[in-house]
Amino acid sequence: MTSKRASKSSTSSPRSRGLGALALLGVWCAAAAVFVFAQGWTLYYGDAEAHLNIARRIVDSRLAGYHQIGTVWLPLPHLLMLPLAASGWLWRTGIAGVVPSVLCFVAAAWLMYLAVRRMFASEAAGWAALAVFALNPNALYLQAAPMTEPLALCCAAALLYCCARFRESGSMWDAAAAGVAACCGTLTRYEAWFLLPFAAGFFLLYGGERKWRAAAVFSMVAGLGPLYWLGHNWVLYSDPLEFYHGEWSARAIYQRSLDAGVARYPGDHDWAKAWQYYKAAAVLCIGTPLAWLGLAGFVAACVKRAWWAAALLALTPAFYVLSLYSSGTPIYVPQLWPNSWYNTRYGLNALPLAALGLGALVALMPGRLRGPVAVVLAVAAVSPWVAYPRKETWVCWKESQVNSAGRRAWTRAAAAYLEPRYRTGAGILLSFGDATGVLRMAGIPIREALHEGDLALFEAPVARPDLFLREEWAIAVQGDRVSRAMNKMRRGARRYECVRTYAEKDSPVIEIWRHIQ
Repeated sequence: MTSKRASKSSTSSPRSRGLGALALLGVWCAAAAVFVFAQGWTLYYGDAEAHLNIARRIVDSRLAGYHQIGTVWLPLPHLLMLPLAASGWLWRTGIAGVVPSVLCFVAAAWLMYLAVRRMFASEAAGWAALAVFALNPNALYLQAAPMTEPLALCCAAALLYCCARFRESGSMWDAAAAGVAACCGTLTRYEAWFLLPFAAGFFLLYGGERKWRAAAVFSMVAGLGPLYWLGHNWVLYSDPLEFYHGEWSARAIYQRSLDAGVARYPGDHDWAKAWQYYKAAAVLCIGTPLAWLGLAGFVAACVKRAWWAAALLALTPAFYVLSLYSSGTPIYVPQLWPNSWYNTRYGLNALPLAALGLGALVALMPGRLRGPVAVVLAVAAVSPWVAYPRKETWVCWKESQVNSAGRRAWTRAAAAYLEPRYRTGAGILLSFGDATGVLRMAGIPIREALHEGDLALFEAPVARPDLFLREEWAIAVQGDRVSRAMNKMRRGARRYECVRTYAEKDSPVIEIWRHIQ
């Protein structure tokens, strides 16, 4: 009888500890999100504003519906925000995008804890990995905003956990679960597409006699994501690769910059600089101590026969180095030319690899030392932010604060001007983009505006405003399609006047137009 009770207690203890870790994570991450919201930082990132507004426009547009998902940006983050974004108050405050982000980050850190604990058979190793996730201020800031990084981290951690389970069980259900995690990743960020053939190779390597079946199950499930997105672009844009080389793709935007005389991105067809800039971003995001510990931990993971996990998690940083080289992605860091912040947050993709490495270092220790060593290493990992507890040292916050200063200033000013003057039903013409933030801040539903997602309803008044323009107002970026259309209407039977312009440093000039005759 005694042995049965002891056995029951021993099997339930890891489960209870796992649930305890989940509960602590939930409280901690929610508190961080509340703090960020109270400071007014939730929508500092322009991408955060855009993701929130894309989710909202699916249900709040003149031509509402599925097609409002658009192209280039993958759909899963917007679909997760959609149920809450349907609420006007949750949309206006930004909370609609914060809740899914927090839940995804909590899941990411918890799954990382479970995966490391399972791979190294060490509770202390799992807690060490969890600690560097949950105590990293850059990760905590991003999870408190409507950004895609928390969901991407969640999908990566889920894939790792399912692979760790499969290595022990050989179960096709675990292979399918890994496929679901990978599929969700491919609908979140494009680097997950890069992972698929390598992840399939894992199942060939560790699938035993059923390796081909396991690899096929994984590939068929995971491949649904890219196939869906190719089909989406084919049906809506007549080009399955619209997201890759269409008008608003990263390649097209870069080419327009080059045509305008802008210098090439650092790392463009230069492997040394591509590695230099990504490494600098990663160190800024995870901290110098954790970067060195993670490097040592990579070796430790190989010693502990978890090289496959280290290799899998190293693929995402490798993708970004490749993307920098191939000119698809720019990363700017303050200590390197042009000495600014842009996409610096991409360095946070090194966090799962560093967390795994820290867990591997703990697992190398004798049993009684693992707990104390885990604490020491976790403290060392977050020491840069403990030693200098200022928000300016959080590079992701700094990036968002610097790059959004102008946008936030003109958005506030334009919303303050428009809110008391706009009457429901008058209508606003605008390109979707940053100008949509004016509607959110002014409390004006998106359906009051004609925007690019409304297809022909938008294209007609932009192409022939003299025939089809009936909106009383327009918000334009100087020189864009809406601006050019409005300039055609300065004279004629139906005249418009530019009643306000907003020019902020490092920001485009914003125009507000109004029908006067």
